[in-house]
Amino acid sequence: MKNTRLVILSLLLLFITGCKSPKNTVAYSSDTLKLIPLSNNAFQHITYLNTNDYGKVACNGLVVIHNNEAIIFDTPTSNAVSTELIRWITEIKKSSIKAVVVNHFHEDCQGGLTAFHDIDIPSYGNTQTLALSKEKNLVTPNYGFDSEITLKVGELEVMNRHFGEAHTADNIVSYIPSEALLFGGCMVKSLNATKGYTGDANLEEWSNTIQKIKEEYPDLKLVIPGHGDAGGQELLDYTIELFK
Repeated sequence: MKNTRLVILSLLLLFITGCKSPKNTVAYSSDTLKLIPLSNNAFQHITYLNTNDYGKVACNGLVVIHNNEAIIFDTPTSNAVSTELIRWITEIKKSSIKAVVVNHFHEDCQGGLTAFHDIDIPSYGNTQTLALSKEKNLVTPNYGFDSEITLKVGELEVMNRHFGEAHTADNIVSYIPSEALLFGGCMVKSLNATKGYTGDANLEEWSNTIQKIKEEYPDLKLVIPGHGDAGGQELLDYTIELFK
């Protein structure tokens, strides 16, 4: 009887552990930085920005690591937290950082860019991102591209593309085919989110731009918005309807 109870208890523990949601898994956590595994190669990074209109806002970015190489999509919100992320990648994950890709010119995308430039890590953004950053006296990515650029991290390809105006004129998306993963940035909204900041937005084109992305990547399994919880294709559908 005792052995039977032990078997039942072991099976229950196995069931509970097996059903544990990936959302509950955290690879790293501090007061300023959180890293959530999305797959064997991808991690969502979350940092925080204090704003006048919305208070303390959690901001999403992405890290893709393969064969001891890493690419970061959107920096943390400050140079100090960027240094913390750099340390996690290089010391804990034992990987070299190959590049940073900036989604658009706002602070929640490139507020910590200087920390990467200080150690000679190259950064990329849409040519409009470079122009807007210079116009506003912000730290500017090193290299620009007009419509798209494909980068490699280890053996994985990362496709970065400008589909049109939405949250900003320069916003891009980054797609990792091997993971069926899209980093949408602030042009993609989490479920039940409001429209948020629209001071630099093209409200007329927003839905059209997201529709183009949806049609280009019909097999997406994971979509990372600029703020809020990750999801799947339903985030694109929700954003399209929100801005119709």
